[in-house]
Amino acid sequence: MIILDASVLIGHFEPADTHHADATALLRERASDSFAASVITLAEVYVGAARAAQADKLQLMLEQLQIEILDLPARAARRLGELRATTKLKTPDCCVLYSAQQRHAAIATFDDKLAARAAELGLTVAT
Repeated sequence: MIILDASVLIGHFEPADTHHADATALLRERASDSFAASVITLAEVYVGAARAAQADKLQLMLEQLQIEILDLPARAARRLGELRATTKLKTPDCCVLYSAQQRHAAIATFDDKLAARAAELGLTVAT
């Protein structure tokens, strides 16, 4: 399983994004893997789509990629707080780390800080 960061999903869905080609290539090359994203990550991705009145289109694209939507349980609060304190990342990025740790999964991101913190935690960063 690969936990997707918003940078990968936004890059894939936005042809004008600087990561578009890389994001699309990553998703194609890793198509045999299963993909997942936290509900917080997906909310981040929906922001731009909602602003452009493209939320329905985004939903269809997410369904085509068969992305599993990962809820965050109430018990996640403590670990998310710990991750935020130790990594100095923002909460949405900590949700990516948390999800990957809970599922023993790799992450995919174009965020260098997130990738570095993931590696420090012993997580695999898919490229």
